Order: sequence, then C-alpha cells, then structure tokens
Amino acid sequence: MTVPGDDAPLLVVEDLRKTFVDREFETPVLKGVNFALERGEMVAMLGPSGSGKSTLLTILGTLLAPSAGSLRMLDQELTRLAEEQLADFRNRYIGFIFQYHHLLPDFTALENVAFPHAGRLGRETRVGRERAAMLLERVGLADRMHYRATRLSGGQKQRVAVARALMNEPALVLADEPTGNLDRDSANQVFELMQEIQRETRTTFLISTHDEELASRCERRIRLRNGVVVRDDSTAGARRQPPPALQPSAPGGSEARS
Repeated sequence: MTVPGDDAPLLVVEDLRKTFVDREFETPVLKGVNFALERGEMVAMLGPSGSGKSTLLTILGTLLAPSAGSLRMLDQELTRLAEEQLADFRNRYIGFIFQYHHLLPDFTALENVAFPHAGRLGRETRVGRERAAMLLERVGLADRMHYRATRLSGGQKQRVAVARALMNEPALVLADEPTGNLDRDSANQVFELMQEIQRETRTTFLISTHDEELASRCERRIRLRNGVVVRDDSTAGARRQPPPALQPSAPGGSEARS
C-alpha cells in the first residue's frame, strides 16, 4: 500500500475531547488527548478502568465522533469527513482486533477472514479468498481454515481475528484487550504473532491492554488517566526508516509477506 507523506506521522491526535450527554447530565470522558503514532510502531495504551481507553479507540477507529479536537490520519482530517467517507476510509486503512474476537459463528475461519474484503467490494472474489487463505496460513491455521468458528479454541479464534484485521492491508490496527480473554500461553502466541506481522509489514499497532508484561514488550507505552495522556514512554526520539514496499499482488493490491 502506498500512503502519502511517509516521513510524516501516520496519525496525529490533538486536544481530542469526548463528552457524553444524557438529558441534563454531561460526562466528560476524554479531556484533551494529544499524541502521534509513527508508521510501523507497536504501541501499548494503558490506564485504569474509566480512563477513556475504549472511548479513545472507538474514536480512532472512526466509529464514534469526538466532541472536539483534531484526528488526522494519512494527511486527512477525519473529523471533517461525512459518514460515508469515514466508512470507506475505515474499511481501507483501519483494522480491528477485539477481546472477544467477534467472529461470525456460523462462518468458517476462511469466510470470517475474507468478510472485510467482500464487504468492501460488495461480493466475494477469488483474489479475496486467496488472500484470506494466505493470511490463515501465515497465522498457523492452514489446517483449520474450513472449520466453523464454533469449532476453534479461544487462541485459534483470536488468530483468525488477527488475520481478519489484516485482510484489507490496513495502515493501522487497533486492538482492544486482544489477549485479555486468553490464558498466558495463548496470549503470548497471539502477541508474538502481532509482533512478527508488525516487523514484517510495518503495520502500526495500537494495543489497549491491562497486561503490563505484554506492554513492556512494545516499543512504546502511552498511559491514560482521567481522560488525558499522563505519560508517553517512547524509545529515544530517533526517526524511523520509511517502511519497505510490499510485494504487489494480483488485482486486489499488495500481499503481506508470509
């Protein structure tokens, strides 16, 4: 995927605010969040319950509008886009991994992974199925691709969710407690898989987690408290090298290396 301005940050958040209004009550959740994500970073976002992590991820994923502030990604001010434009941007450039995977239970692993591509085009394609199969092979599930989601273990379901998040070759993957529902061994396997993919494809990962051990293995840690960033532990400010070009694929775009 070619993106504009490779030397610029992938995403810039400035004074981002969100207040929920219920009749006469106002509940401020985000109170002026500021940070940027570089291309190819793996960043952990930590904070106690109620600090605003989930709300922030939902806004970054363009699923919820902020009350104020700026959210800029790939040289576009997302707060100014109409809903249809946001949906197209989200489908092209943002992938999601959830704690409870949210797979379609009556679909096979292959169908679940291919779904974002089919949704984007309005139909299933051979190229899409081939990419989905390649991604499942990449996450170690080549022998499970035709199993329905209900027949997979928790760790296998989460690996399917990782593959699905990568289906449309996103620039940014947002992960909300992606290992929070797994035992330690499965959590390590899923986290190591995300690290491998991040290194190979230079996809940016922002991972919300309560797991300090896993967070310590990320390149950077952003801490939220009471709706603001209170600490940003980054590796010494050297600029990162531009991400390497991926190998082009047949008509559907470039393929992530396996």
